[in-house]
Amino acid sequence: MDLSTSFCGLKLYNPLMPAAGPLVGDFEKIMAIESFGVGALVTKTISTKAAVVPRPCIYGDNNKIMNAELWSEYPPEKWIEEILPKLKMHCSVPIIVSVGYSKEDMEILIPKLNEYADAFEISTHYVGKDLDVIARTVRTISNNTNKPFFMKISPHIPDVVGFAKMAKENGASGIVAINSLGPSMIIDIEKREVLVGNEEGEVWTSGPSIKPIALAIVNKIKEAVPGFTVIGVGGVSSAEDVIEFLLAGADAVQMLSSAMIKGKDLYEKILNNLPKALEYYGFKSIQEVVDTKLIKGNVSFHPKYPNIDLKICMGCKLCERICPYFAMKVDLKAKVDVATCFGCGLCETRCPVNAISGIF
Repeated sequence: MDLSTSFCGLKLYNPLMPAAGPLVGDFEKIMAIESFGVGALVTKTISTKAAVVPRPCIYGDNNKIMNAELWSEYPPEKWIEEILPKLKMHCSVPIIVSVGYSKEDMEILIPKLNEYADAFEISTHYVGKDLDVIARTVRTISNNTNKPFFMKISPHIPDVVGFAKMAKENGASGIVAINSLGPSMIIDIEKREVLVGNEEGEVWTSGPSIKPIALAIVNKIKEAVPGFTVIGVGGVSSAEDVIEFLLAGADAVQMLSSAMIKGKDLYEKILNNLPKALEYYGFKSIQEVVDTKLIKGNVSFHPKYPNIDLKICMGCKLCERICPYFAMKVDLKAKVDVATCFGCGLCETRCPVNAISGIF
């Protein structure tokens, strides 16, 4: 199975790479992630000064990471003089250097980092929503490197298509979509206080819970700016998620939060499972997924009613309890009242034994 992908002159053995964050915060961490077989590496975001990070700073559950982390806790000098030269010597895959945040930062950092980067990822997380301001940053980067660079979009940007078009018009090679959602908050009821957060009590949310938003933004950008590279990030946790992002329009994907939830060896597990998942869904290569047109717009306004397999139904009454239209009734087995059923599909998606079908 051919897992390779390429974009903007970068050739990857496979489409999976880490996202910028704590797992790629120094040489040893980055090399540990490389050992899992990822197709490229991304550094933690480097800025003009070291970040001062509150502790604790990361909260996780089964579906998300909420963090008050910032950019790299190391000054740029440590990256330039120590970490990146060692990475350049030892890494066998492309190195994408993550940099933030302002035009002024780019003027200082890009020339100093350029010799160590195969490409750049530029975070705009803290520079507001004004596309004219961000455009000046993009032009500054373009004037300071001939390497590919990808602008990372934060979901607070109101016009994601406008952001992508602006980035392309000013010299960017592509988009990374999306950054963490926020601000968010975690409250401890017993202590009557915020559990983790910055001085405003705020954190940023990432992981599987944001995947539907990330998929939609990736697809929206790819449809509006065809041919523009998109790297998908936000909720990847399985081989199937990788395929979904590629179908949505991504050329490659990043993952970080799920590796913090499930374990760092998740990179290796996903790559081991990816050939089987591709084969199961009828694909012969990653490139075939990338080239596949996602079907959209087959919208019907006429209801289809659920079919209930009485041999499978166990009479748990979940469908009856959750039905928004009060159309499901359960005695020993589930039964649908077509006179009140709206054909919404919720029962089919929530049935724990897959006894309901026919709507999707």
